[in-house]
Amino acid sequence: MEYLLLIYGNEADVAKMSKADQGAMYQEFGSFTQSIQESKNYVGGNQLQDVATASTVRMRGGKRLVTDGPFAETREQLGGYYLIEAKDLDEALGIAERIPSARWGSIEVRPLVKRPG
Repeated sequence: MEYLLLIYGNEADVAKMSKADQGAMYQEFGSFTQSIQESKNYVGGNQLQDVATASTVRMRGGKRLVTDGPFAETREQLGGYYLIEAKDLDEALGIAERIPSARWGSIEVRPLVKRPG
């Protein structure tokens, strides 16, 4: 079964980190990514640009409304995701807990809906 691991964290906290600490964090993410590629759990994933680049679209009364930023004001922002293959939720949760930012942010684990055909 495929699961989407949504990575949430505080962009401001990352921006305050030294370049060396940011580099170490990205190296840790690289090692994690390599490990799930080697274990054949990795399907895909990407880091997202800062939340300041986001737009939210709503349709109201047949008209498109576009606002800057995410749909809600929160302390944590969606920063990226991994799409993985796991035999069950327990395996997906075990992979999610190894994502480096799970130590200071949160990881939402969502199974994908499989549609026939």
